[in-house]
Amino acid sequence: MASDTTRRLMLLRHAKSDWPDVPDRERPLAKRGRRDAPRVGRWLRDHGYLPDAVVCSPARRARQTWELLAPELGGSPSVTFEPRAYDANALTLLYLARELSSPYRAALLIGHNPAMSELASTLAEPQAEDGAAPSREIRFPTAAVAVFEFTGNWADLAPGQAHLVDFTAPADL
Repeated sequence: MASDTTRRLMLLRHAKSDWPDVPDRERPLAKRGRRDAPRVGRWLRDHGYLPDAVVCSPARRARQTWELLAPELGGSPSVTFEPRAYDANALTLLYLARELSSPYRAALLIGHNPAMSELASTLAEPQAEDGAAPSREIRFPTAAVAVFEFTGNWADLAPGQAHLVDFTAPADL
């Protein structure tokens, strides 16, 4: 595929989770999270942000977010529940995006903070010469989604090379 292809990466933090006495990986969505996930799915659909591929953390709250969001999108993207997306840092999430197959034009990555906020901030702003963190952090409340576009191949995605084209959180809907 040509390197001038415009690609879209959507970063979604899982919806609001509950805090029962279970291991972190098994925490379910709270009532608010179960309400917010489909709303975000409708927002994605209504704005034409439909993924060809989905990479989702295997944590219960992330899986449930996808399960509630998916019916709102329509379509049937390729879905991978990726163990590396759980407890990931921003660099790991960037690597997951860079591993996407070239036929995919739009991908949805469902994960956790602080990695989602850090990756979004890094993509939107070039890496400083001294390796310092981005000066403008993109805040990521639960069920927030950031939509980035960039030109090129997935493997070439790097800090500062994507444009934040849209962002929403449940409080905005």
